[in-house]
Amino acid sequence: MKTTITRGIAFLIASMALALSAQAAEQPVTGGTLNVALGSDTPIIDPSITGYSVTALVTRSVVDSLVGQAEDNRFTPWLAESWTVTPDHTEYRFQLRKDVTFSDGTRLDAAAVKYNFERILDPKTTSSYAKSLLGPISAITTPDDYTVVIHYKTPFAPLLQGLSLPYLGIQSPTYLKKTANTSNSVVGSGPFILKSFIKGSGSQLTRRADYHWGPGYAHHTGPAYLDAINFRYLPESSVRLGALTSGQVQLIDAIPPASARSVQSNPQLQILTRENPGVNRVLYLNTAKAPFSDLRVRQAFQSAIDATTAVKVAFFGTLKAADNVLGPQTLYYDASVAKTWGFNLEKANQLLDADGWKRNANGIREKQGQTLKVVFAYSPDDAQSADITLFQAIQFQVKKAGFDLQLDPLDAGVLADRTTKNNYDIVSNYYVRAEPDILRTVFSSAYIPPKGANYSRVTTLDDKLDRAIGAPDAERKVLYQQLQHQIIDQAYAVPIYIPAWQSGAAKRLHGIGWATNAKPTFYDAWLSQ
Repeated sequence: MKTTITRGIAFLIASMALALSAQAAEQPVTGGTLNVALGSDTPIIDPSITGYSVTALVTRSVVDSLVGQAEDNRFTPWLAESWTVTPDHTEYRFQLRKDVTFSDGTRLDAAAVKYNFERILDPKTTSSYAKSLLGPISAITTPDDYTVVIHYKTPFAPLLQGLSLPYLGIQSPTYLKKTANTSNSVVGSGPFILKSFIKGSGSQLTRRADYHWGPGYAHHTGPAYLDAINFRYLPESSVRLGALTSGQVQLIDAIPPASARSVQSNPQLQILTRENPGVNRVLYLNTAKAPFSDLRVRQAFQSAIDATTAVKVAFFGTLKAADNVLGPQTLYYDASVAKTWGFNLEKANQLLDADGWKRNANGIREKQGQTLKVVFAYSPDDAQSADITLFQAIQFQVKKAGFDLQLDPLDAGVLADRTTKNNYDIVSNYYVRAEPDILRTVFSSAYIPPKGANYSRVTTLDDKLDRAIGAPDAERKVLYQQLQHQIIDQAYAVPIYIPAWQSGAAKRLHGIGWATNAKPTFYDAWLSQ
């Protein structure tokens, strides 16, 4: 009996110790280096002059924003303690914190904010994406050292959401003024300092010990928990996965879809997934040149693609096929668009028959001596291996309707030159933003390459896009719903899949947050021992 009681007490003590240990494990631990492996790279690390998502991911920890946007989409204080907006969205007044400094020791004040935004607005800076987020600013004034007022002649409703993104993060004017080329470095006021950035290799960040002005949505105050973050560029998915399973890194992006189940079954690992808001992965059809200048050809191409099957084959069911140009996580997403289009090979053939395209002996259609050849230009650096599989599946599908789809992989610089010169038929990309104003960046005539990302070269949507910028909420919703229908009805683009951040992570990594651009944030992150 005594032995049994002793064993029972010992078991109870051991259980309590385990419970206390588990409870302690939930408490954040300071220290450690987080190693992150990324499947895509960025040629530029300055967030003000690029739209690359990798740049935003890395520099979110280096630059702070005027306002924050929580996962539930509410706006929170950050560098600005408070703000007021006029009812017609023509004036935004921000009251700044008075205790913020950049990592070079200089203070962040109204003049610094004004300098950053005016630099972005300066055409010499070539800030096409960041500039689009600021909209048509008429003036920026600073009534005192810690008040910034942004003025518009016409209403501009999406500003707060744009300000929350790292592309409009505030950098040190002292650094900017003395640095001729900022593509390789950033100096901000964030919780980490960029120690180094090497294109094709990665970035190293170190903790800033005196940081204490985090965003209002954060779960703690003071410095970040991690000592450092190392981002490594590992383009081969198998190499990234191997680095994760061996413990060399604690977080990877773009899990190979075929390996998702093995990651889920590994007791040391977990999968973190967030669907992107914004413009889905779509194929932009160049409406400015034949054959896609013809509406019936565009509609036929759109109808010839079975996105559901292609996405399932390429991504092993880990991603969802898109039913709209906007993702479901985007403000004013219209679910009714899905009922207006879809895979219909019979419709594709009927449209091409009616348009005078006849099949030759190889099954490819011809008209007036021209074959129905379309060139899909893309950069392998901006696509994962599953994307390439997807493109090949689409190539096979549209051939059944008589399209000769040529896949043309190009260096990013060559692709930019080709789009500038209007030498392409199809380009594919996706753009992450919770605000439907992202449609303006992608479909306004003001952003036809090289000025931006209107690869469809559409000129018919400007009126609605411009009106939606400053309209009251109810009217904005109607306008954006009309735009979604029009983009699909006119086959300016073909939605393919809803992008998502799909990462593999060590279970010892805790506290990852999520920005509204579906990218992880690391201010609250920590590593258990």
